[in-house]
Amino acid sequence: MQATHPGERTLTELDHRRLSKLPGDTLPAALADILDLADVIRSREMPADIVTMYSQVELIDVATRRPQKLTLCFPRDSAPAAGLVSVLSPVGSALLGLKVGAIARWRMPGGEEAASEVVAVVYQPEASGDYLT
Repeated sequence: MQATHPGERTLTELDHRRLSKLPGDTLPAALADILDLADVIRSREMPADIVTMYSQVELIDVATRRPQKLTLCFPRDSAPAAGLVSVLSPVGSALLGLKVGAIARWRMPGGEEAASEVVAVVYQPEASGDYLT
């Protein structure tokens, strides 16, 4: 698995604040690292090619080349069968703050590693003028 490095991820101030308020004992270590090391900027300054909360992204599995669309959400809105993945899930934490072209890496529940390239940010709230979602 790949560790998060300073400057590798970018979060909005609002996403950072909301995620930091989630109960600490529920935060996966990977997400805690992202919150500690990410660049944090104002929502209005967020580039449209970065995965923020409630962004819908297109991914391509590195191993199988299978495409997938996911929307990153808070745990209360999670519905994996509908493509809504919690930021607390391994794939959700792996996607948060990445830029188009980056490879998200995570460990599956069975222990195997998975990786997908972020091909596109189809929808991002900030790019659509929604700075409060």
